Amino acid sequence: MTDDATSSETPQSRLARKLSLLLDLYEAEGSEALTYPEINRHMSQRGTPLSRSRWAYMRSGDSSLATDATLLRNLADFFGVDRDYLLDDVGEIPKLVDAQLELLRTLRELRVRNFAARQLQGISPETLLRLRQVIDEQKRAQEVDDADSNNS
Repeated sequence: MTDDATSSETPQSRLARKLSLLLDLYEAEGSEALTYPEINRHMSQRGTPLSRSRWAYMRSGDSSLATDATLLRNLADFFGVDRDYLLDDVGEIPKLVDAQLELLRTLRELRVRNFAARQLQGISPETLLRLRQVIDEQKRAQEVDDADSNNS
């Protein structure tokens, strides 16, 4: 994410982006999609219950900023990232964590591509190239959409 795009984000949308990235990485590590009951159970066990609506607002970035430091620390602990990642928008630790998470996401995408290539061995090189181009085009279009929605 560029500094320009990051600086134009609201704190709510920045938190939502971070949570989405953490959820993606949770799945990338071979886990199934994380469900709200699992997150709520973890939060409740640590004394910070999380309502379904609050979780939805935090993920969408459509509400007031979640400022409960204990809740954010517990979420960071759950995902195994530095506590400052969800708490702090300035300083080196969150930027470093964000960069590491983006790298992991990129590596995940490469693993998917490599898996697909192995599974599609009988397909012509031209078709494989076209499939890769379509995937790359879709990814770029999504990045443009994300940047546009962050600038709105």
